[in-house]
Amino acid sequence: MPTLALSMIVRDEEGTLPACLESVKDLVDEIVIADTGSQDGTQEVARRFGARCVSIPWEDHFARARNRALEAIRCDWVLSMDADEQLDENAKRALPCLLKASAIDGYYVTIYDYLLSSDANVWDNPAKTNRSEFAPARRFPAYIEHRNIRLFRRSPEIYFVGGIHESVGPRIVELGGVLGKADFAIHHFGLISDAPTQARKRQLYRRLLHKKIQEMPQDVQAHLECGRAELHVFHDAEEALKCFAAACQLRPRMAAAWLYQGLALRCLSRPREALEALRRAESISGRSADIAEGEGDAYYDLEDFDAACRCYERALACRQPWPAVESKLGLAEVRLGRTLAGLERLRQAVREEPWRGEIHDRLIQACCWLNLVEEAASAADHELESVSPDPEAFLRAASIHARLEQRDKAALILRVGLSLFPGAERLQRSCLELADSKSGG
Repeated sequence: MPTLALSMIVRDEEGTLPACLESVKDLVDEIVIADTGSQDGTQEVARRFGARCVSIPWEDHFARARNRALEAIRCDWVLSMDADEQLDENAKRALPCLLKASAIDGYYVTIYDYLLSSDANVWDNPAKTNRSEFAPARRFPAYIEHRNIRLFRRSPEIYFVGGIHESVGPRIVELGGVLGKADFAIHHFGLISDAPTQARKRQLYRRLLHKKIQEMPQDVQAHLECGRAELHVFHDAEEALKCFAAACQLRPRMAAAWLYQGLALRCLSRPREALEALRRAESISGRSADIAEGEGDAYYDLEDFDAACRCYERALACRQPWPAVESKLGLAEVRLGRTLAGLERLRQAVREEPWRGEIHDRLIQACCWLNLVEEAASAADHELESVSPDPEAFLRAASIHARLEQRDKAALILRVGLSLFPGAERLQRSCLELADSKSGG
């Protein structure tokens, strides 16, 4: 029977490491952990599970660190994991057959990234409702799903590439190897850490993504990864556009590069240029749901609501159900004068996915535009109850109630918002302005 090793890099992971190692301890023949400078009890935890620990310097480069761990492995196969992950229970049944497949050099493994809110996107991936049977994951409302090569043959020629979003995939492909799909999953809990930890990670990843471009300037994927982070995580569309333009220049026939360039241009309020980029993407790959949605957004910005409706309908023909785009179509229909159909579509989208703030926002916008102020107020209240609201949601709800002369309700909403976001200057100003108007009245 081929042997299997668990390979990890860690730093200050004594809190999450026990659950990770517990999930794999009966399935692997050895555990090798490269520690990049832990100051807590990480290494003691690792040794308790029989792991060999290797202390290595952190060089701002994930691939180098992971490759240092690979150097110490003696087994036939490698399973690569992080300390905030746990192996699915199906792995016990699946691994023996996977390791015996002589024609396969590496496997894509499905990874579930759990989230604290259903109203969240990671990169450009919308959250899915969590119905996991995996006990440690049941309490989380949502997840996103992706795949990565986490199980691969141990060979000196197979090693990680890339300072961040590192993978052995490029090496396996370069060597002419064969990739398969594993029928088990890895459960990732790193996205549920506290806000300061998440902020530190994001800044580290941002720095490493730009460093990866400097190290690999001809790597299209490096430009795309960096651009997607700038666009979806840091909301810097100007910086994102630079990355996507470079990707388009490096590989002019890559539809994804033109798609993302179009999305960035739209965020920069350049809808006509966005349409040109999106049409270029469509000319390469044909129609797709994402391209059609992007075109619909650009036409909406140009106030060509008829064309926007047609694009959203094309998107929905490619992908169903899709409440977020249903709500976009509903708002465009309202602007086009199809009031009853548009409003019902917007209300239905809220009923289907009440945890998505953007869907509530469109219904509120339509009601305000139609002067349906009472329904707008009800929709704004529903948003505050259903999602993890930001300061703007509290401001919007308070403003609508103030229009209805419900100043006490507006004041209460602002106070609740301030209790959650004490540093929000606009909430503070609105509270003072409302108090002054009440006293003046």
